[in-house]
Amino acid sequence: NMAYDINNIFAKILRGEVPCEVINEDEHTLSFADINPQAPVHILVIPKGAFTDWSDFVSRANPEEIVAFTKAISRVADLTGISETGYRVISNVGVDSHQEVPHLHMHVLGGTAIGPLVTVKG
Repeated sequence: NMAYDINNIFAKILRGEVPCEVINEDEHTLSFADINPQAPVHILVIPKGAFTDWSDFVSRANPEEIVAFTKAISRVADLTGISETGYRVISNVGVDSHQEVPHLHMHVLGGTAIGPLVTVKG
């Protein structure tokens, strides 16, 4: 498992050291536009707590954090209009998934037909 790096880009965003385009924010979560979008709508939803990935979050987050994070995913889909046409939610965990930032984040993608779920390189 990755160690939590307090200087990862999402930690810096949460501290206000790096700007972001906020889509939604509440006590436990922050949702913002991805700076390198892979779809017409590409939002990142992150918890405000220092969780490295989904497994870490599920094992250590309190029920209020888990509920807020889960609801935030649907909230950004509603706010961006993609809940009407459909969207995909992806979270990468660990090396095999190419997780790049050691802070839990859900990619919420939509606004167009999205291709195959995965393409595995042999």
